[in-house]
Amino acid sequence: MMRLPLTLSLYLGRHFLLAILATIGVVLAIVGVIELLELVRRVADAPRSVPFGILLQMTLLKLPTTAEKIYPFTVMIGSMVALTRLTRSSELVVTRAAGVSVWQFLLPGVVVVMLLGAIFVTLMNPIAASTISRFDRMEAKYVNNQPSTLSLLPSGLWLRQVDSEGIPFGQTSANEYILHALRMNPATFALEHVTIQMFDDAQRFIGRVDAPSAQLMKGEWVVQDAVLSAPEMLPVEQTRYLMPTQLTLAQIQDSFSSPETFSFWQLPGFIAVLEASGFSAMQHKLHFHSLMSLPVLLAGMLLLAAVFSMRPPRRGRTGMMLVIGLASGFVLYFMTNLIYTLGATGDLPIVLAAWAPSLIVVMIAGAALLHLEDG
Repeated sequence: MMRLPLTLSLYLGRHFLLAILATIGVVLAIVGVIELLELVRRVADAPRSVPFGILLQMTLLKLPTTAEKIYPFTVMIGSMVALTRLTRSSELVVTRAAGVSVWQFLLPGVVVVMLLGAIFVTLMNPIAASTISRFDRMEAKYVNNQPSTLSLLPSGLWLRQVDSEGIPFGQTSANEYILHALRMNPATFALEHVTIQMFDDAQRFIGRVDAPSAQLMKGEWVVQDAVLSAPEMLPVEQTRYLMPTQLTLAQIQDSFSSPETFSFWQLPGFIAVLEASGFSAMQHKLHFHSLMSLPVLLAGMLLLAAVFSMRPPRRGRTGMMLVIGLASGFVLYFMTNLIYTLGATGDLPIVLAAWAPSLIVVMIAGAALLHLEDG
């Protein structure tokens, strides 16, 4: 078995890199058009028109996160394209005839996709986390018409809500409030050490409410032992201060920041915050480990692509093998989602659920290549 020359390694690595990057670009362009049409459809029945420029900006903001979901498939398709070209040009046949094993031939590609995976996780993922956060805010404002947002930070819980009908406050009313609480009981959603800042429709501060606790009931916040204060009034104590709200418990449960809105570098800290606050961090842990396993998954997808695209043209049925390869990729996608769901619900250990798809692909593809090489 001959040693693979450096020049040939660089040539093969460049071949894989260009094919994969071109595939990512083409697939993202197609997905971007579909996302834009979907946004246009969603705002078609909105009470107010949304400028096309806003929809285009939202599409571009969502693309980095979409790219994270399609990386494995674009790597597989790009690898199949690269290997099919090398096979049809007889470069693969000549290289194999010179004594180069399939493992040596695929090694440059494996190195390339694992480096790409590391770049995606460490550099592209923070960009995607930032853009999807902005997309979520724009979607809530322009598409879903949701005036409320909730975030959990190390400093506590923060809630902002706009109410066009007005929120009673002393002798006046507010159109917007920002609520802060140090803690929330995850079982009852009762807030502790609450501060509510009131603003009018011109974003001017008009007063605040301080209370040791607040409870979300149907259609209103029940604030216990509240102290109302404003720039031109003395503090007023109220044993029970009622403040109308459009929020529901279900909305609060669903509105915590999704794992995709945190970068790879931020996730460990936020997981610690969630666990310290008494909330489940299983989805965030699963997302963190799935990001860590991405380079291994990409390497497995390249090996899987090699199984279906290194068939010599003279043996025929090359097209059928490529179709079977793509179908196996979609089957893998659904199986991965199923395993992630089991991990998120606690039916599987988080580490096992996150790493199992990557390791399974590598083992299956490796076993198939061993069979082809020895056979």
